[in-house]
Amino acid sequence: MTSSELWTRATADRYDAEESEMSSAAVLEPTLTFLAELAGDGRALEFAIGTGRVGVPLRERGVPVAGIELSEHMAAVLRRKADEDTLPVVVGDMATTVVPGEFTLVYLVYNTISNLLSQDEQVECFRNAARHLAPGGRFVIELGVPPLRSLPPGQVAVPFDVSEQHLGFDTFDLVEQILVSHHFTRDGDDGRYRRDLSRHRYAWPAELDLMARIAGLDLERRVADWDGTPFTQDSAKHISVWRKPA
Repeated sequence: MTSSELWTRATADRYDAEESEMSSAAVLEPTLTFLAELAGDGRALEFAIGTGRVGVPLRERGVPVAGIELSEHMAAVLRRKADEDTLPVVVGDMATTVVPGEFTLVYLVYNTISNLLSQDEQVECFRNAARHLAPGGRFVIELGVPPLRSLPPGQVAVPFDVSEQHLGFDTFDLVEQILVSHHFTRDGDDGRYRRDLSRHRYAWPAELDLMARIAGLDLERRVADWDGTPFTQDSAKHISVWRKPA
């Protein structure tokens, strides 16, 4: 097992409801179009496929999809949507687990590479992607840009959501490149809040490019979102595409 934290049954069961915005057509349509174009006539492999938010509708578009997922509970939720023949999933970590066959696309969305809490494991994730790619295939990562410009001297926390049902903020260890996401979610109408937190290792785009070079991949494209908006110094996230030489 890698250092990734395991999703529990309770978290898996409520995941889709709490991430309903990320499953909306406005979010998914450009994501699926982007990935389907890169997959072409080949197969796609999703690292950390979770409950199938992206993998299931991508398969419904006609792209053969397989997945790797660390949490058996998350995979069980996916199984309610697609059977093993339709969308095979191997339970294991995305840094070392091997799925049979070659793929034209390996992808890792929604900041999930940050679940690997060491640089070595993130490098191994790139190597694992390269291991699965056919010559000319692509590895795609969606990842936020660390919001360190929002940290004045002496401050260690940055809020990312303040709403009636949810309060969220990240705290940063700038030496170890570790952030902790703190979530306070309002449950029901009694005014009580449920507290959850998760640890992540953040990385800059340039650091990911070096990981890709170590794995034998070349940067092909970097944009700010799935619609292809140009990536700039003010972008909050990036979609990066690395290509395995033919």
